[in-house]
Amino acid sequence: MRTSRPDTAFWILTALASGPQHGYGILRGVSEASQGTASLKTATLYATLDRLTASGAVEESGEEIVDGRARRYFRLTPHGRTQLESETAELEQRVAAARTALSLAVGGGARPRPTHPRSALA
Repeated sequence: MRTSRPDTAFWILTALASGPQHGYGILRGVSEASQGTASLKTATLYATLDRLTASGAVEESGEEIVDGRARRYFRLTPHGRTQLESETAELEQRVAAARTALSLAVGGGARPRPTHPRSALA
């Protein structure tokens, strides 16, 4: 299932959790981590990296020249790691709530719909 609006910052932070990456490495890491459900355009990647850098979640960690082209590397900061851990915990809470709700519905524990007072008179 493809998400209609992937959380690009979450996926970028996830891709950087394993270590510093350059742009193409981040794009590949996002695709792998999301099992193909999130794909980013290059412009979106760099706009989000700029925002994450400004917030202190990511920092540049170097540059190298490969085939005459500069590769900028980015890494997760301690603040970025904390942000990713917090977002992960929030997602886990949402999943637990959904699983609980689904198990109640499957187990017949779903609450009956309340009847409107007027429908009882009919």
